Amino acid sequence: MTFTLDRRSILGGSIALGTASLALPSMAFARTAGEKNLLFVLLRGAADGMAMLAPVGDPGLADLRRATLAEYDGARRADGFFAIHPAFDQVGAAYDAGEALFVHATATSYRERSHFDGQNMLETGAAQPYAKSDGWLNRLVGMIGEQAGETHPKALAIAPTMPLALRGDAPASSYAPSALPQASDAFMARVGILYGEDAELGGLWSRALETQAMAADDNLRNLRDAQAAGDLAASLMRGEDGARIAMIELGGWDTHANQVGAFRRNASQLDTLLGAYRAGMGSAWADTMVVVATEFGRTARLNGTNGTDHGTASATLLMGGALRGGRVMADWPGLGESDLYEGRDLRPTIALESVVAGAVAEHLALDPQAALARLFPGRSGAPVSGFVRG
Repeated sequence: MTFTLDRRSILGGSIALGTASLALPSMAFARTAGEKNLLFVLLRGAADGMAMLAPVGDPGLADLRRATLAEYDGARRADGFFAIHPAFDQVGAAYDAGEALFVHATATSYRERSHFDGQNMLETGAAQPYAKSDGWLNRLVGMIGEQAGETHPKALAIAPTMPLALRGDAPASSYAPSALPQASDAFMARVGILYGEDAELGGLWSRALETQAMAADDNLRNLRDAQAAGDLAASLMRGEDGARIAMIELGGWDTHANQVGAFRRNASQLDTLLGAYRAGMGSAWADTMVVVATEFGRTARLNGTNGTDHGTASATLLMGGALRGGRVMADWPGLGESDLYEGRDLRPTIALESVVAGAVAEHLALDPQAALARLFPGRSGAPVSGFVRG
């Protein structure tokens, strides 16, 4: 039996995703203006969308995940049919405030269930693994710069090394707190003189100093503290000199065993980070969008160790002060044996690329079709729309 949610949002249009024909929302495109902030959070390891947003209204869930059902007793309901994982307290509060929404049964066009290949496709936006060397988020920075007369927004990865999604021709930098002692002013001045005459290193050095200045008031020494990580992200994006585009990576979502405990730990950390970031952005939250995505989902059925294996469709989370939230966008495929993809996975019904392209285009006042073509080349169909309030 197939369940369909939010049919007012899932009307018209289709896009090819692997071998599936996908329903896409057809809604009025809302443009926004002013300084906008975008935070992309990549959940590495294939986060389980059916744990994040459990389809408790589907009778097939009990046959697949009976051992996890008790965890959702008393959990927040979303659109009546779904239950938000109880560890998502801050996310749930944002959902209740109309500042968060879920898009369920999403997936890129990748189908082979390799973390490396799946993450490569998600970060590059290519139609197949290793087909491109730059990232979709870097191309977004370039696209914004072209629209603004070559004035690129500051782009920052809060990570020890530059993630693939932000690599490319457009300027971007990375920052991660260090436990090493702060270098002396004299040493920094000498390095500045050394690099200043170099056309390439001079620019890199200047951007590094700008990033350090943005983080000057933060004493965080590692990113294990989720509260501090959220505070740090907000501190680096607030104000006129802050980064407009940023990315954070969170690993550990490969829950092959003990699904209940492992997912709860990860979800609690993500929730704390997002809650701290939301609070830390202050009034700028009204001009902020957060996109949380993963490379693919997990098997619908629990394995012999009460974990889940590599799957296909997952759920995508969006948050933001201008979001038209408090809802779930989904064309639910069902959990019956014949409904599952290859008899084992949640079947994808909405293209993740079209979700991301549509959401960021609306938020940043870009042409959505041009954004889809630029950020995710080779994709056909229409971007998903209707994310922000008009």
